[in-house]
Amino acid sequence: MVTNDATLLKIKREVLYEVAKLAWEGNLDQGKEEIPYKLIPGPQAQFRCCIYREREIIRQRVRLAEGLCPTSGKDTRNIVQVIGAACEGCPITRFTVTDNCQKCMGKACQNSCNFGAISMGRDRAYIDPDKCRECGKCAQACPYNAIADLMRPCKKICPVDAITMDENGIVAIDESKCIQCGACIHGCPFGAIGSKSFMTDTIEMIRAGKRVVAMVAPATEGQYGPDITMASWRTALKKLGFAEMIEVGLGGDMTAAAEAEEWAEAYKEGKKMTTSCCPAFVNMIKQHFPGLLDNMSTTVSPMCAVSRLVKAQDPDAVTVFIGPCIAKKSEVLDLDIKDNADYALTYSEVEAMMRAKGVELEPEGNSYQEGSVFGKRFANGGGVTNAVLQCFKEMGVEEEPKVMRCNGAAECKKALMLLKVGRLPEDFVEGMVCVGGCVGGPSKHKTEMEAKKARDTLIGQADKRNIHENLQNLGADKVPMHRK
Repeated sequence: MVTNDATLLKIKREVLYEVAKLAWEGNLDQGKEEIPYKLIPGPQAQFRCCIYREREIIRQRVRLAEGLCPTSGKDTRNIVQVIGAACEGCPITRFTVTDNCQKCMGKACQNSCNFGAISMGRDRAYIDPDKCRECGKCAQACPYNAIADLMRPCKKICPVDAITMDENGIVAIDESKCIQCGACIHGCPFGAIGSKSFMTDTIEMIRAGKRVVAMVAPATEGQYGPDITMASWRTALKKLGFAEMIEVGLGGDMTAAAEAEEWAEAYKEGKKMTTSCCPAFVNMIKQHFPGLLDNMSTTVSPMCAVSRLVKAQDPDAVTVFIGPCIAKKSEVLDLDIKDNADYALTYSEVEAMMRAKGVELEPEGNSYQEGSVFGKRFANGGGVTNAVLQCFKEMGVEEEPKVMRCNGAAECKKALMLLKVGRLPEDFVEGMVCVGGCVGGPSKHKTEMEAKKARDTLIGQADKRNIHENLQNLGADKVPMHRK
């Protein structure tokens, strides 16, 4: 993954830090114009052709950190945005003949092409890019595997074919297809795609004296090692200015309980359903399989569930989700969901806020728990299904429906296609667009495997409370859980 690139990470983090620092000081409007010159002092370029382009990239990243589109006058609601100055245009022909070409007598590549794009040169076959339609038949036909598929990284990683190019070869995002999963952000080796941030909005709310409540994703446990607990997060976030922190594992319990009732009713009726807690999966259904909206669960996500719990107690509270998900930012903009989180932040954005105020995550005993083990495991692939089936047991429901647990966007698309044509053998679909579940989110701090040992250690220390019992004890069983 490109996030291992030190230069790219440094640029992203330094921009977020400088913006956060100015926002905390209340001096962002006056000081932001100096950020490109501070980070790129010159006279030598650090990572691109010249300091002027580097400074323009910084300017556009500053706008993203402010929650704006990179280029003024081109504002859209899409969270995922192209940083035009950073895009290299990737001037590559997708299918290219390599030195492995033997210029064989069979000419399988030439014979397979329906567009007359292949001719024979002196040493090898040649593909005319103006005639090539990128169907890939020549690569499939070549007996020597001599034709390489050089698809752009951003386009290759996009699960819904939402990446296109303009007339200059610069990336453009088809917003009618984009599910805002954020895969392309970390797939671009030039850092040319980013996401709008709610960081400055959150800082403004805290500075204004609002009661701002942090809601930390269950995927967080293990991301920073076995010594950084939910209690560590609670202490640090309070130092940062948040009034309170709530573990969204509790929201996992709330969602599981509501979906269990919904699934039980659907199972009796013989109706097949999908989950609705992954916002990228919901976006996939809305934009690519709208005919299946009636099959989608009407239960809100754990993030929204906790936000509703907070706002039921204090309607004026400002709720902020913290986790590894980019699509959560699009969910907070969904006006059809009442009392959802006001803002959503990634770990890097919160880290920038902490660094700007000198706050650090410090080891603390694992004493703070609001979600059951099942709510905590909601962030793992298959975690939603396990939590719902646990609720079935607690409800005395004897049936155990068959569930297709979809691990990643490709499996989600396959399941939805089968459901669309009436050939899905399972009763329900758990859709997780990120491989591994939320713990594999695009803005994770560590990979699923890197965090697994620490995560298992922390969750293994939790008590074994039941889901319904937990909701009753915390007063979370009366919160409306319908999306509308």
